[in-house]
Amino acid sequence: MREILGRRRRLRYRRKKGPVQLEAALTFAVEWQWPVLPGAGLKSAGGDRSEGRGRSRGDRGCACPDPECVVPGAHPFDPGLLAATSDERMIRWWWTNRPTAPIMLATGGPSRATGSGEGRAPCAVSLPAVAASRALSVLDRMDMRLGPVVATPTRWSLLVAPYTLEQLGELLFVKDCVPSSLRFHGSGGYLVLPPSETGTGLVRWERAPLPGSAAPWLPDVEAVVDALVEASASDAGSGLYPPEAGEGSRLTY
Repeated sequence: MREILGRRRRLRYRRKKGPVQLEAALTFAVEWQWPVLPGAGLKSAGGDRSEGRGRSRGDRGCACPDPECVVPGAHPFDPGLLAATSDERMIRWWWTNRPTAPIMLATGGPSRATGSGEGRAPCAVSLPAVAASRALSVLDRMDMRLGPVVATPTRWSLLVAPYTLEQLGELLFVKDCVPSSLRFHGSGGYLVLPPSETGTGLVRWERAPLPGSAAPWLPDVEAVVDALVEASASDAGSGLYPPEAGEGSRLTY
C-alpha cells in the first residue's frame, strides 16, 4: 500500500498553555539533530520585537532593521545563520528568552552539538503554494513517496535528503527544462519550520513527519525534481508551474 507521510497521522505537540515553539525546536534539534536557530520574528506597531502579545500580523513588520524586508520574520538576523545548532542548552536559552520566535532550519547544515559534519540537515525544493497543491496531487497519482512538506501561505517546501551544490548542478545540467518557479534550499540556506508565524502568516505541515523519535525519511533531490518535471509535462497547459512575477527563467539556489 502506498505510504503518504503525514496523511494518516499528524505530528502533534502536547497541548499546553503558551507558545509551543520550544517543544518543536527541541524535537528538531535534539531528537532529529537538525541545526536550528530563532528567526528575526515580527515587531509591533510600536517598533519593539513582538513576542505574541495579541497584535494582528497586519500591524507588524520584520524585527530586522530593513523597513522593506521582503520576508518579514522568516530569516535569521540575530543570531546569524552560522549560529544554528542542535545543542539542547542553546535551544532552551533562545526560546526561553523569545518563546514565539520563528524556528529556522539551516538547510544542509551539520549538527553543531558535536562540532562534526555528520548528521546533515535536510535540504528542500520549494514552489508557489497554488502550484504546489496541484503538483502534490499529480505526484500522489504517480505513487511518488514524499517526505515532510512545509507550507506557508505563499510557498510549499518539499524536504529532501542533503545534497551538494555540485550534485544539484549536475542534476539540472542534464534537464532539458526545469520549471522556473522552483527554488532550491541547500547548504548555506535556510527554511522556516512549523509552528512559526511570519509576516505572510502561519507556517504549518502540509505533510507532517510521523510521530516518533527517529528523524523523518527524506527522498533524494533527484527523485523529487524528476517527479516534479514529469508532473509538469503531464499537466502541460494547466499552468502547473507558472513563472513568478519578475522571475522569468531564473532559478534560485
